[in-house]
Amino acid sequence: MTRNEAGAPEAPWTARRTGASAVPQGPDPRQERAIRTRAEILRCAAQLFSERGYQQTGIKDVAEKVGMTKGAVYFHFPNKQSLAVAVVEALYESWPRALEAVRAKGLSPLDTVIEMFNEATSAFLNDPIMQAGTRLQNERAVIDVELPLPYVDWTNLISMLLREAQAQGQLADGADPEVAARVAVAAFFGAQHISNNLHERADFAERWREVRDLLFPALRARPRSAEQH
Repeated sequence: MTRNEAGAPEAPWTARRTGASAVPQGPDPRQERAIRTRAEILRCAAQLFSERGYQQTGIKDVAEKVGMTKGAVYFHFPNKQSLAVAVVEALYESWPRALEAVRAKGLSPLDTVIEMFNEATSAFLNDPIMQAGTRLQNERAVIDVELPLPYVDWTNLISMLLREAQAQGQLADGADPEVAARVAVAAFFGAQHISNNLHERADFAERWREVRDLLFPALRARPRSAEQH
């Protein structure tokens, strides 16, 4: 786990700012109109990155999709690299809000894990930021800019929740939270990758249900009454 300058551990999902993303991002974000415009550019860019990939998407394409000039896009994003970084960072920044919303449901730690994966499944199917951010991570070699390492924060978060589950007696005897987190993350993102390549994610919800219904009953502690019979 990384630590901040004060020595405290950073929360999961913290997007690591890079040199490329530190370039000026345009107007004062306090301006409401600028915020809306930037968000719309980001949404349209994400749709194009998701559909075409990084190399086949240009600033001109983004400008045309948004319905503005290239200069207007450059006013908010100085180059295509900064736009790609912003999409990936928007993905990472969405997960603290998702975790907060899931926590608010009052679920147990183990069920919180399951619900976080459920939320990620929905995002893969419906959210262009999720779709584009994932594709851009896979194309990181051609983007030529440092991006946050994929899967690391997911694994850290799931490990944290599974340790909570273990402390509350929810995990099966012998289940290692760290190992279980790595297996769960690998199974989830592996299912997503296979579904995307074979069927453009059309069957991803079904594939996730298969992973969920096989893996998590094995991780969940058996009720005491069942153990006694």
